[in-house]
Amino acid sequence: MTFQRVIPIWTIILLTACSGTEKNKDRDNLHFTQYSESVKDTFHIDIQLPKEYKDNPDKKYPTLVFVDGNFYFPVMAPIFHQYEETGLLEPFIVVGVGYKSLKTMDSLRVRDYLFPKALPSDELKADGGGQNFYNYITKELLPKIDSDFRTDQTDRTLLGHSFGGYFVLFSLLQQSAKQTNDFKHFISASPTLWYNGFYLNKLPELLLTNEKKLGLYLSVGALEDSTWSVAPVKKLTQEFQNNEIRGLDFKSRIFSHLDHMDVSILTFTKGLQELRAAK
Repeated sequence: MTFQRVIPIWTIILLTACSGTEKNKDRDNLHFTQYSESVKDTFHIDIQLPKEYKDNPDKKYPTLVFVDGNFYFPVMAPIFHQYEETGLLEPFIVVGVGYKSLKTMDSLRVRDYLFPKALPSDELKADGGGQNFYNYITKELLPKIDSDFRTDQTDRTLLGHSFGGYFVLFSLLQQSAKQTNDFKHFISASPTLWYNGFYLNKLPELLLTNEKKLGLYLSVGALEDSTWSVAPVKKLTQEFQNNEIRGLDFKSRIFSHLDHMDVSILTFTKGLQELRAAK
């Protein structure tokens, strides 16, 4: 396994994990833990409400759900508040799905984001817990978020990077197979498409029976490994473009001069802007 194919996030960039208190200094940020019967583990959830939330008691808001929450919630939450304030994006309820620490996240994301079980050629140990984690997100977490906050249940976006980007695409596959409406938009940054013999390459064909209006934003950095990162995204993009998938708003971007760890933030902001412009 080459270093470019699996990059431990916490060893590359040191970022303080989200606070363990029930209420952070920002009055719009909330934190709670939730035990999952599907995964048999406890997740640490961070919530950021729109700045205007308390002033609009009858308004419901779209929801953004980030995996790798320990890393991306503290990065993206203030960006979305600033984008809301300046009108660059509409207000969102932002949800970060994380673990008790950044270091814990770096190990357990392999357990939770991948499916099926790893092949010997993948050169990593992964039991394929992605199905369990998907069940947690859709059957346990989303109902709680909808119960506790004023969400628009028809307008949710799932966002992830690297292994998290793989999980986003796997979730789209699962949602299509189950004919559910848990997420409307899917934003996948630099997904590890090489996993399990390019298991997710079946996605365009399986979506041919799609009847729902969905959005998918796929990205990679031009400076990433050309064989294991850039080429697979190009190939999957071509498959999506060759198949006329009814109801799917598909967008794919290769960001020049960006490497693996640089792609995510730009993907999340531009993906939301482009997908929501077409809603």
